[in-house]
Amino acid sequence: MEQQALAGIRVLDLSRILAAPLATQMLGDLGADVIKVERPAVGDDSRQYGPPFLGQDRSGGMSAFYLSCNRNKRSITVDYTTDEGKEILLRLLGGSDVLVENFRPGVLAKYGLAYEDLRERFPRLIYCSVTGFGQTGPYRHRPGYDGIFQALSGMMSVSGLPDGVPGAGPMKSGLSLIDILTGLYTGTSILAALRHRDTSGSGQQLDVSLLDCGVASISHYAESFLVSGEAPPRRGNGGFGGIPSQAFECADGKMIFIVATTNPQFARACQAIGHPELISDSRFDSIAARIENRTELLPILESIFAGKEAEYWIGVLEGADVPVGPVNDIRAALADEQVQHRRLRIDMEHGVVGDIPGVGFPIKMSETPVRRYSAPPTLGEHTTEVLQDILGMSPAVVDELRAGGVV
Repeated sequence: MEQQALAGIRVLDLSRILAAPLATQMLGDLGADVIKVERPAVGDDSRQYGPPFLGQDRSGGMSAFYLSCNRNKRSITVDYTTDEGKEILLRLLGGSDVLVENFRPGVLAKYGLAYEDLRERFPRLIYCSVTGFGQTGPYRHRPGYDGIFQALSGMMSVSGLPDGVPGAGPMKSGLSLIDILTGLYTGTSILAALRHRDTSGSGQQLDVSLLDCGVASISHYAESFLVSGEAPPRRGNGGFGGIPSQAFECADGKMIFIVATTNPQFARACQAIGHPELISDSRFDSIAARIENRTELLPILESIFAGKEAEYWIGVLEGADVPVGPVNDIRAALADEQVQHRRLRIDMEHGVVGDIPGVGFPIKMSETPVRRYSAPPTLGEHTTEVLQDILGMSPAVVDELRAGGVV
């Protein structure tokens, strides 16, 4: 059996909802043993974020939202607000490399489980705190969710239709984009902290803020403002760089997205669509000229693409080596032959609820391929297993803890 990249790493996951669970799912995909710690009888809030639910059973807590970010984990239920529950958590931390939590600052301190409470006892522990606004600053105690951070970070200001167009205005991404990006930043930072611990022997706290990750994700938009002093405008389905990088509607009502921003790409595109005169037009004969005269070029292209069906344009542009693709819905995206070839669609077996569909880990690794996909667990599914196998508790002790509501 192939070695998994994070084999031997154990993660204690106290997180809920999306951003942090995505990070711990990534660690589980890469081979870490992720133990998801949930509240008895309640569990992760996202278990009820439906419909849809697997099998349409709301009581089972297996919403599609929950399923999307909790595979390759074991679920235990522990009430660590009790002395017995806290002791279980501390014993598990003794054999763990990473703790991930996303409570507001100060919540875990009430139970003696803050980083400052644990750092001396567990000097090699990576303690990762994911919050809306971070551990410091005037907003640190505020609650927050993805839409709040898309608004605060400026992301919404550059998303949506341009001013002067019907329906113009800031627009939230349909995806919980800052949650997703924060999950990726978090996973990467945990890996870096593990590497540092391997070389130094020291753990550390990671202070992850959704607002920080949102602002960082503005990327070249932020840099453009810092260089020019001008806030970038909204451009709808158009790109921010060269022109054209845009979605166009075709004669059949379907849309294509074309990127022909370099001079060679633009020349090939103009030849392919039957309008070579645009190549030498002084308004469009350089990258800078096309950016400066975008409001003149784009209506010309819109009129051209409206003349034939999407399939026709995709064929002629692909034949000219011009980057182009259909604007797919999710059904079409998952059915795409390239997506199917890359085996992104997976099925996970679960002994109780049956097969669970999902989207797999996207990176192909030659020496440590991701092949293990254990199904997202039902609430507390592995409590007995973890307490017996890792902590050495007897069945009678586990039964006693369960009867007392500790687990």
